[in-house]
Amino acid sequence: MNITARLKMMSFMQYFIWGSWLVTLGAYMINTLHFTGSDVGMVYSSKGLAAIVMPALVGIVADKWLRADRAYMICHLVCAAALCYAAQVNEPGLMFWVMLVNAMAFMPTIALSNTISYSCLAQAGLDTVSHFPRIRVYGTLGFIVAMWAISLMGAELSNLQLYMAAGASLALALYALTLPAIPVAQNNASQSLVSKLGLNAFVLFKQPRMAVFFLFAMLLGAVLQITNTFGSPFLHDFARNPEYADSFIVKYPSILLSVSQMSEVFFILTIPYFLKRFGIKTVMLMSMVAWMLRFGLFAFGDPSAVGFGLLMLSMIVYGCAFDFFNISGSVFVEQEVSSDIRASAQGLFMTTVNGIGAYIGSILSGMAVDYFSVDGVKDWQTIWLVFAAYALVLTVLFYFTFHDRDPGKNSALRTKVSH
Repeated sequence: MNITARLKMMSFMQYFIWGSWLVTLGAYMINTLHFTGSDVGMVYSSKGLAAIVMPALVGIVADKWLRADRAYMICHLVCAAALCYAAQVNEPGLMFWVMLVNAMAFMPTIALSNTISYSCLAQAGLDTVSHFPRIRVYGTLGFIVAMWAISLMGAELSNLQLYMAAGASLALALYALTLPAIPVAQNNASQSLVSKLGLNAFVLFKQPRMAVFFLFAMLLGAVLQITNTFGSPFLHDFARNPEYADSFIVKYPSILLSVSQMSEVFFILTIPYFLKRFGIKTVMLMSMVAWMLRFGLFAFGDPSAVGFGLLMLSMIVYGCAFDFFNISGSVFVEQEVSSDIRASAQGLFMTTVNGIGAYIGSILSGMAVDYFSVDGVKDWQTIWLVFAAYALVLTVLFYFTFHDRDPGKNSALRTKVSH
């Protein structure tokens, strides 16, 4: 296979693992293990806690000492073991610690997969902005395939989802052995201590524009965590209404949620055009508006004919909401840094989005769900409207605080997109 085909396979497997459990584990813990909203939020917060430190730390290691492809393999071996053990756990505290171990290994692999892709494309003389979205879209396809498999197997409320993820992690660890070698940065005796420790990427915070970008990436990371954690439990809760108990939404919620990832496929492919035409600020604003619509449509959606249409629209706008901040943000960071801190910078971006942001989103959303619940019955409409209001506030603040480069002047991003 040529290099793009090999990277597409890596991306597919990377996100197949996540799709096996990320959106359904919450429903499994609530409906099967009878965890509370706060318990579920705590377990999902493990992902955020791990991502605060691990992606940046492993990124530094991959930049300075250990080849990124080898670090990638080791991480997935740890994931396979942790997920297999998690399938046997039924106590909230222990589940948190086991999933924390899994997250400490898995979260760095997201940034590492980006780093491996960018490096291999650069070695092959291929433009990253044009080719990376086409590779990353296979990750979305992997996520969709996993969600459909879990749903059609009737495993949304069982631990089979964790066993499937464990098997996929082991397979990807073995596949990583076949990936091209990713060279570490050459050591320079005259380097400063900061450079030797791989902390160069943190100098990005000295630029006001980049500091604001990373701040809002963190706040949007909280939004993403909310929908990942409680989207599936929300749809499963319609089973409480006898009128909806046998509806498609209740029987196969993951298939409905997978429409979100299908939408991602389309929006990922539009990223080069939108970044070139409008710049990162407008693209991020589009994402924030889409998040507001995502939650607002959830608030009024249900399995009825009209309500189902609203839920479908919510799934469609998710593609814009996710891709236009997560994928575009990664490409934007890649274009703003030099190759010797590529892995560190991607790790830093992952830390802000899936680390601090995800931790805040997990804890606060879990508390919000419990706050708007009475005797175990959740007021989902109020919950989603509160989250929609949060996205609206972010949109307004970002508009006034982030300043994109002048479209009329040369920009590294625009120049590279045009080639």
